[in-house]
Amino acid sequence: MTRGLGRDGGSATPRSADVARLAGVSQKTVSRVLNNEPYVSAEVRERVLAAADQLGYRLNQAARALASGRSRSIGVVSLGTAWYGPASLLVGVERAVRDAGYALRVVNTVEGDPAGVSGAIQLLIEQGVDGIVISEPIDEGAGTVRVGVPVLVLGAPSAFVAPQVVSVGVAAEQLARAATEHLLDLGHSTVHHLAGVQRWYAARDRLNGWRTALRARGRAEPPIIAGDWTAASGYAAGRALASGSDVTAVFAANDDMAIGLIRALLEAGRRVPDDVSVVGFDDIPLAAFVTPPLTTVRQPFDVAAREGVKLLVQAIEKPDADPSTAVDPPVELIIRASTAPPR
Repeated sequence: MTRGLGRDGGSATPRSADVARLAGVSQKTVSRVLNNEPYVSAEVRERVLAAADQLGYRLNQAARALASGRSRSIGVVSLGTAWYGPASLLVGVERAVRDAGYALRVVNTVEGDPAGVSGAIQLLIEQGVDGIVISEPIDEGAGTVRVGVPVLVLGAPSAFVAPQVVSVGVAAEQLARAATEHLLDLGHSTVHHLAGVQRWYAARDRLNGWRTALRARGRAEPPIIAGDWTAASGYAAGRALASGSDVTAVFAANDDMAIGLIRALLEAGRRVPDDVSVVGFDDIPLAAFVTPPLTTVRQPFDVAAREGVKLLVQAIEKPDADPSTAVDPPVELIIRASTAPPR
């Protein structure tokens, strides 16, 4: 029986032995490289990957799963929402899981369902996942949840009992503090805060970061303005704040609310940043193109997802090893034209 030809004129279904022969290494070394195992030099790793690419070789995930006794899949529990933050974090997790050689299974929860997280976890466990990522941004008061596989918790307090629990955040509190400090450094006597929905862990972190920055400088803490993440709630807040001549700086808990806030201020005759400086949070794609371009802080979604998934995979593949700790993501302040010193 004759087999077809691959990229280099060889078999259309190359084997690891073919890769080993072309790279001049053993099949064990090929296995180590393709399974991302240590103790392989960078030069050998590059040679093996080049040979695999030349032959069109792809690791047989089904055989790999059978040999390891694992499904080679990771489950994600995520709020079913199109909001920029949760959606961006989910995209980052998907990329990181795929790059780690695992399949991804996603179960969305519905806001307001206290049993949503535990039910989603149970569904994923029934599907045989090797680990679970919790990317659930809302406190539903569900209490402690027991899980039989390693768990990665992104940006929320850990309320899980599992073989290993890894927590990785996006430094929201530090980012909020940096945003507030930027306005104080410009010379504003204090900073008003347009807060997000307080059932969201992210909104609490941003509120805490704002409050910490003010208290560290001994500045007055104005009453919090409640928003709901939408530009409409930012617009309503802007209309209320426009009449306050003492309002010279506002930190909004997301960019959508900041954009609505700016619109209301401009309509009321309060110029941004001449009369009021505004800082947002997230650095959504639109932030650079509004008038004026919005100063904001950028959340490191890709860094958090990549670091978190790396630690989760370590917990899955090396359950007896000491747990690793996450590296704090960078704080990135994007300064644009919506902030300036007070007049």
